[in-house]
Amino acid sequence: MTTLLQSNLLGFDYAIQVPATLTKSRKKWHSLFLTIYCSRKFSSLVLKSPTTKHDSDVVHRSPSYVSLSVMPQSSSFGIDQTTLVELVKEKKLERLQKHGGVTGVASDLGTDTRVGISGSVEDVLCRREAFGSNTYKKPPAKGFFHFVIEAFKDPTIMILLGCAALSLGFGIKEHGLKEGWYDGGSIFVAVFLVIAVSAISNYRQNRQFDKLSKVSNNIQIDVVRGGRCQQISIFDIVVGDIVCLKIGDQVPADGLFLDGHSLQVDESSMTGESDHVEVNGSRNPFLLSGTKVADGYAQMLVTSVGMNTTWGQMMCQISRDTDEETPLQARLNKLTSAIGKVGLAVAFLVLVVLLVRYFTGNTTDEKGNQEFNGSKTKSDDIINAVVGIVAAAVTIVVVAIPEGLPLAVTLTLAYSMKRMMADHAMVRKLSACETMGSATTICTDKTGTLTLNQMKVTKFWLGQESMKEEGASSISPFVVDLIHQGVALNTTGSVYRASSGAEFEFSGSPTEKAILSWSVMEMKMDMEKMKKSCAIIQVEAFNSQKKRSGVLIRRNDDEIVHVHWKGAAEMILAMCSTYYDASGVVKDLNGDERTKFEQIIQGMAASSLRCIAFAHKQVPEEEEQKKLKEDNLTLLGLVGIKDPCRPGVKKAVEDCQYAGVNIKMITGDNVFTARAIATECGILRPGQDMSSGVVVEGEEFRNYTPEERMEKVEKIRVMARSSPFDKLLMVQCLKQKGHVVAVTGDGTNDAPALKEADIGLSMGIQGTEVAKESSDIVILDDNFASVATVLRWGRCVYTNIQKFIQFQLTVNVAALCINLVAAVSAGEVPLTAVQLLWVNLIMDTLGALALATERPTKELMDKPPVGRTEPLITNIMWRNLLAQALYQIAVLLTLQFSGESIFGVTKKVNDTLIFNTFVLCQVFNEFNARKLEKKNVFEGIHKNKLFIGIIGITILLQVVMVEFLKRFADTERLNWGQWGACIAMAAVSWPLGWVVKCLPVPEKPIFSYLKWRK
Repeated sequence: MTTLLQSNLLGFDYAIQVPATLTKSRKKWHSLFLTIYCSRKFSSLVLKSPTTKHDSDVVHRSPSYVSLSVMPQSSSFGIDQTTLVELVKEKKLERLQKHGGVTGVASDLGTDTRVGISGSVEDVLCRREAFGSNTYKKPPAKGFFHFVIEAFKDPTIMILLGCAALSLGFGIKEHGLKEGWYDGGSIFVAVFLVIAVSAISNYRQNRQFDKLSKVSNNIQIDVVRGGRCQQISIFDIVVGDIVCLKIGDQVPADGLFLDGHSLQVDESSMTGESDHVEVNGSRNPFLLSGTKVADGYAQMLVTSVGMNTTWGQMMCQISRDTDEETPLQARLNKLTSAIGKVGLAVAFLVLVVLLVRYFTGNTTDEKGNQEFNGSKTKSDDIINAVVGIVAAAVTIVVVAIPEGLPLAVTLTLAYSMKRMMADHAMVRKLSACETMGSATTICTDKTGTLTLNQMKVTKFWLGQESMKEEGASSISPFVVDLIHQGVALNTTGSVYRASSGAEFEFSGSPTEKAILSWSVMEMKMDMEKMKKSCAIIQVEAFNSQKKRSGVLIRRNDDEIVHVHWKGAAEMILAMCSTYYDASGVVKDLNGDERTKFEQIIQGMAASSLRCIAFAHKQVPEEEEQKKLKEDNLTLLGLVGIKDPCRPGVKKAVEDCQYAGVNIKMITGDNVFTARAIATECGILRPGQDMSSGVVVEGEEFRNYTPEERMEKVEKIRVMARSSPFDKLLMVQCLKQKGHVVAVTGDGTNDAPALKEADIGLSMGIQGTEVAKESSDIVILDDNFASVATVLRWGRCVYTNIQKFIQFQLTVNVAALCINLVAAVSAGEVPLTAVQLLWVNLIMDTLGALALATERPTKELMDKPPVGRTEPLITNIMWRNLLAQALYQIAVLLTLQFSGESIFGVTKKVNDTLIFNTFVLCQVFNEFNARKLEKKNVFEGIHKNKLFIGIIGITILLQVVMVEFLKRFADTERLNWGQWGACIAMAAVSWPLGWVVKCLPVPEKPIFSYLKWRK
């Protein structure tokens, strides 16, 4: 009986362990199973007696593992999460070998090393449940309350709240709760309104930036699932996936090297070490999430994702800082500070004047009685009067400090970022939005940016014969087999076919896909058969420096070793000493023959074809070595790949050139292809003299002396056969010449040039993760037309800010002058604290919304770029704002001193007329601010519904303020005639704006004259 119990307890013990990962429903199934299992076991023990050893064995082999069907699905994997994490973290080969190496781990994870995981919905869900998803826990986002507190931290707001509290207290004490709360309560409401609007705006912008960061982190990754190479989001990767890595990729999860060649990884983001680490199957198969592929290519088995990786744990502690200050914001903060100081001086002066007038008995109350009578005046009345004076002075500071300027920048940047996203440009760094508006030169790639990146082999030369439609049929089988080897084994692309009747699917770079497609369709290549017939010994991966890739292979049937090279035609040709003709005869490549080949290459290049050559050499076994043979090769053939220009690219180039921006094309293609494409795109004019240094090769540019480079760099329009270093050199030269440079790049080696440039533009489709991380803006569709759109948006941001500055400063100058003059001369401020806060709200928030969301217009591209050193407030802006401010001051001071006699009204009604006219002047002037130079300020107004809406809301609220909120705003109701007079006085700003724009202004900034005189 004891033996029987012991034997059965093995299954029983396993069954009662309830894993923590079980869902609620599965726990119920588990307990149900346990009940049935236990009852059956005990009944079998009671009813059956152990007769023989044989019977005992039978019982021992009872179905004790039926529990598997209701255990969590993670138990179907032969390895647990903790083991997987430790395998990669510790980097111990012995521990990996205990699990049967990488293939053993793959087997435990249910992954076929050739076809990957099945990729079915159930399989992916099961893996996600067992090992987690590839996402990180993020620090909690800033809530709305955070922005409310930030708004409260403004010292002027705090002072105003203090004044409001004192005013409220004394008002209630003097007049009772029913009547006494109006003054203090009004200020409270106005202040809270300003805080609410500011907090809502900032909260919304923060949410917007969070959304954009989610999009920028959603990288597309190549994985093998069900034998097919496909692209999925980095967030969809699961443990057991086979990920394909190439130069420039970010390793998306922790994993193990499965297959590949020459893999070098940059682990500086994890370890801080700048030296690249070699990763291979024998000595170091461990790959860490967050590292970058510096060279080679590989397939990786994913072992840990998300929070189970070191990178994930690091990322969850890092919150993306959206408080980045852009150069324009920094300049505006200086401007705000300067205006604030002037405002403080004026407020202090007003405070002193009002206090002196009050305490010398020069002020009277509403009934005409002297307010201060020495010791006869109650202390409550004195404190109340002083609080009112302080509140008025503080409100002047609130109006004077244009805190709306940073808000306007944030609004216009956030708005333009959102709109640019729709126009296929994702902004990674806010400052790039505005800097792009100042760009004077754009250095652009050719492939995929100016062209469609839809490549197709249209020409094939074998020897000096152009092979037309006959394909492989008229060529020697021996040569065809060598071409098949050169294509199938020297590629980072792949071919997939679901079934024999299905269409082929090609993956890889556009060039690789074009060559594979041609080889399979035209040359009848069987990729799988080729890969099985040969073993790869060594690989030299393609990079943009060498412009070629090579592979050393051994044929399985005869053990013969071959080296195959593929790359830029003239570079491969230079490595060859012989060539094959169509019948498979090897011929010498002497001087005349070489010239003929060069002419063939030039002819294809002149037709805008990219020329790729294939060459090979049989290597004696004793010569097998680390470095692939690069001389005395035999040329196998040449292919010409057509990549048509993008539709609309010529128009985009012309638009940029018309806007005063130079376009330079930097390409790895040869001079003839580069020249043909540049002419087709409009960068070069047909028949343009090429001898004047307009088109150069990278090597030629590199070999210039620094003085020559500086002299010639502005003339260059096309740089062919360039390396990433040449691109960096050109950017540095242009910046030294004072240009604001934008650069497009897609490769890992472009990172230095992208970082060096004022604006780095990476490509969303072709670009590597390294290039994207080094860039400021990602062009999502790789299209040059989108680059031109970014330029237009950049100019729009800058102009919108200038419009708002002009509008804001007009109000500031007018409000300060009116309050100062009235306080000094009459001893009172015509605009109360609540009224000034309302004007502040119109100017800062509603004005920013109205003017900061103007869409780009055609005339933005009619002007030359704005230089680095040009002042933010131009002479044109000074002319416009001073004319409007002087008019407003004249009208309002006339009303202040003569309004009662002109209109025959009481003082209270006259104060309301001043307030109403002042607000309406800002409403009319908002239209003037839409166009800094154009006289027609209504052009395109119907397209900006937000502007019309804000104007409508402002007018509606002003009517409510004057007519219905008498106590709150300290106003009196106006009749139709008085409203008409206010509107007429305010409307003069339209014709005045039109006349002022006729006045010429000097080109030299006003303040430069002052400096010169000093």
